[in-house]
Amino acid sequence: MTTANPSSMLIGVAVGAFVLWRIVSRIRRMVGRQRYSGIRAMITVCIFPLLIALVMFGAINHEGSVLIMLGGLAVGTGLGIYGHRLTKFEHSPAGKFYTPNAHLGIALSVLLLGRIAWRMGSLYFTTQSFSAPPSDFYGSHLTLFLFGMLAAYYISYAIGLLRWSRSLRTTTPSVPPAMTTDIVEDAGKPS
Repeated sequence: MTTANPSSMLIGVAVGAFVLWRIVSRIRRMVGRQRYSGIRAMITVCIFPLLIALVMFGAINHEGSVLIMLGGLAVGTGLGIYGHRLTKFEHSPAGKFYTPNAHLGIALSVLLLGRIAWRMGSLYFTTQSFSAPPSDFYGSHLTLFLFGMLAAYYISYAIGLLRWSRSLRTTTPSVPPAMTTDIVEDAGKPS
């Protein structure tokens, strides 16, 4: 029986703590009231399509993987549009705020958590040594589907937020320029 290396266990705990922290922060962001950030939405719209393209490029050689991912992208786009319709928006002097639908946010978070837990568990309980690479990411249709679904959800939701913000700028009545009037007072005439 082999004993675990303490440094590798420490690294595993650190990575697990980091992943847990990111998941908790993501869940909070998906279910609670948030201040609108145009920069975050733009980053999402720019970065996620690049990630999708990279993953699709890697999945080209695996039979059916691209089709599975395209299915995930279609489902995610639909969920993003649906989620945007369920979102509550506020525009106040304090700023722009939105509250995503809690049920949809929790469901997507549970899917992500479940898949991560499954992958971590399969790596932990596998009988192969850790020197061998884990099972191929591109060969896992469920992982590709969920990745495509979540990426498309984030993209379509971010596009919806950007459109909402832009609509506020176009529908907000502009204040007319201050009108200046010259008042001429005649000292000798009664007013």
